[in-house]
Amino acid sequence: MIKKLRIRFILTAMLAVLLVLIVMIGGINIFNYRQVVSESDDILEYLMKNGGVFPTDIFKLGDGFDPGRGDPNRKDTDLEWEMEETWEFTPPPDFAGRRSFMRIEERRTDSAELAAETRYFSVLLTQDENVIRTDTSFISAISEKMANEYAIRALHKSGSTGFIGDYRYIVGDKDASGNRLIIFRDCGASLANFRNFRNISIFIAVIVLLLVGVLVFFASGRIIRPVAESYEKQKRFITDAGHEIKTPLAIISADVEVLEMEMSDAEGNEWIPDIKLQTKRLSELTQNLITLSKMEETSTVLEMKDLDLSGMMRTQAGSFQAVAVASDKTISSKIEENVHIQGDKKSIDSLLSIVLDNAVKYCPENGHIDISLTKAKKGALIEVTNDTGEPISSEDCKNMFERFYRTDASRNSSTGGHGIGLSIARAIVEKHKGRIFAASNGEKKLTVSIML
Repeated sequence: MIKKLRIRFILTAMLAVLLVLIVMIGGINIFNYRQVVSESDDILEYLMKNGGVFPTDIFKLGDGFDPGRGDPNRKDTDLEWEMEETWEFTPPPDFAGRRSFMRIEERRTDSAELAAETRYFSVLLTQDENVIRTDTSFISAISEKMANEYAIRALHKSGSTGFIGDYRYIVGDKDASGNRLIIFRDCGASLANFRNFRNISIFIAVIVLLLVGVLVFFASGRIIRPVAESYEKQKRFITDAGHEIKTPLAIISADVEVLEMEMSDAEGNEWIPDIKLQTKRLSELTQNLITLSKMEETSTVLEMKDLDLSGMMRTQAGSFQAVAVASDKTISSKIEENVHIQGDKKSIDSLLSIVLDNAVKYCPENGHIDISLTKAKKGALIEVTNDTGEPISSEDCKNMFERFYRTDASRNSSTGGHGIGLSIARAIVEKHKGRIFAASNGEKKLTVSIML
């Protein structure tokens, strides 16, 4: 139990850290990518408004600059021009001091270096997808042929913006002649920075997760230690108290036997059967608690050997057949031959007895009990199904293996049980590295399944 509690604590802590890292790293990278896209779209819209070039009114132009270059109706032969002097950016009046450290968002359209930094190309297409003009003057990696192919691909895509490779594009609206201008911007540098940051952030997140895992692993021992000590003391108290109680119970039982022999049929004689019954019940409860405590101890070692589970199941089913008939109940069994497992014979016998006894006790009169044993991939599957007076909820099925848990406390007196048998069954199954669970599926039946 303590080991499971520690594992559960470590997994919960790791899951919490993982979720925080996913939200944090994912959020930062999504925001970063959206910034790249938003910046590119701003620049592309800026270019689209100005016919595919940056506006000329913010530049001091050299003598060789052709102011008609931005005209989309010009032909390729009219676009031959050259710069004789360097462009000089004339900053807006409010430009000074606009870039401060605390700005949440900066737009590249404010930059004096925007025209020099931006690598872009544009293609003007007719309504029939014929190329009117191709401008690759501001990019070296793209030829006119590639630019034309990219433009046609962009025109066939849904939406007016998108990516083709590392190039962000925008498709303009049709003009009066039905022509469309398509502008591409090279986002390779921005996307490379985004990918590098993404990879580094994921790597750091993995390192942080591993470090947290190591710290939680070592810290969990100290955190769980008080619970482990309390649990060990509880089990030790149950075992010690159980042994101490067994002696006076044995004395009481012996005294009642002597008293019953010595007493005649006087009035007091009617209390003796009740004393014997309650003494027996208390003795059984004490023994069950001691058994459960021993099963849950990690130091308890079972004697594992090859067991003929088919024969053991058949013997136990036969033993409960008479009990079921006496209470107007029927038992049918389907036991596969030659089913063998590795286990402790005494423990498996107790397991089968507990599960069958539970099915017979809580099966109503004229009810039916089905017993099944089949081979599984790595062992055996035992299924015991009994009728119930009413449907059992999934919550009850989940909790019925807890100590003293009852779906209906009023059945305590009628069945004579203590609500601890299935807890012992679970402890035995877990000692054998198996699984036990119950299911009702909304019907008036309960199925306890055991995988060994």
